[in-house]
Amino acid sequence: MRETQRHGGHKERANEISQRIIGAAIAVHRELGPGLLESAYETCLKYELKQAGLAVESQVPQPVSYKGMALECGYRLDVLVEDLVIVELKAVEALLPIHDAQLLTYLRLRNLWLGLLINFNVPILKHGIKRLVNG
Repeated sequence: MRETQRHGGHKERANEISQRIIGAAIAVHRELGPGLLESAYETCLKYELKQAGLAVESQVPQPVSYKGMALECGYRLDVLVEDLVIVELKAVEALLPIHDAQLLTYLRLRNLWLGLLINFNVPILKHGIKRLVNG
């Protein structure tokens, strides 16, 4: 099956979910502000998303496969929403290209289309959000 066909049916739903995630992240940032650990933002974001009625998992194990061999390398997705959108959270001075690469790799390994990279360590959260797509 072609990649566009595989992801096509879920793009609209993933887009809608991503807007809800961004709204929840803004609510968390508005309440807490920058300067905390990533784990605090993760806990609060997960709470907000569950309150919004979304299925949320955090610290989801992500194995790596190499030539048919499963590698348990300890990779974990920060947040997975509705099994459609990966959210990688950061509390860093600046997002770097390696953060993009990490999220894109997770999307590829999970065969998902959309991910959000959210850096809470910014004065205005919209400056800390990146939307990345697989393919």
